[in-house]
Amino acid sequence: MDKQQQLTTMIFNLGAAKVGYGQLEDVLPEEFKHLISGISIAIRLSDQVISDIDPQNGPTHTYFHHYRTVNAFIDQMTFKITNQLQQWGYLAMAIPASQSINLEGWNYRGLFQHRTAATKAGIGWIGKNNCLVTEEFGPRVRLGTVLTNMVFDYNEAITMSQCGECNLCVKLCPANALKGKTWKPEVLREEMMCPDTCSNHMKNKYKHIGRGAVCGICIKACKKGKQILKT
Repeated sequence: MDKQQQLTTMIFNLGAAKVGYGQLEDVLPEEFKHLISGISIAIRLSDQVISDIDPQNGPTHTYFHHYRTVNAFIDQMTFKITNQLQQWGYLAMAIPASQSINLEGWNYRGLFQHRTAATKAGIGWIGKNNCLVTEEFGPRVRLGTVLTNMVFDYNEAITMSQCGECNLCVKLCPANALKGKTWKPEVLREEMMCPDTCSNHMKNKYKHIGRGAVCGICIKACKKGKQILKT
């Protein structure tokens, strides 16, 4: 078994629902250009927890706890992946599962976009809800990313949305933050949603749940993934 196969087996054994390998040279910021590869993992969220989100009343306390638990789980997984790559002699860096960096006023961003790594690795496409959508589980996943200079047999990148004419998430967004634009790799986040509007709505309406850090209505709304619900 070669090292990529060993790594894939390890990642699935750790609890990932999907894993893919993407070539990222053309999308990495200058400081990470030497880490040419991205390992993208998707962790499936609880269908029961997502199904309990109410479009009228918003998220539940359980969803907030679940969200934090999965983020911590992803950070543990990507640490183990990074550690294994370093033991093999490669450079590797895990992107935090959930981290907001504010260098330009309200323009919060992560260190590197998990969704970009995931589309490059063939995990899914970016939906009109601005979430990563998988064919199997819809947007009911959280993502992890490891950057490395190890070279892989790369998965085919996804470059086309499968949302079609569906606008259900746009219609149900209580903040009216979603713009309904269909994703392509060259489309910017700001063309698809207004992050300020989303963030302010959560802080104003759901402050009693995790101080307004989560919503999840657009995740529940998506038709993709609903067919596998057990409830």
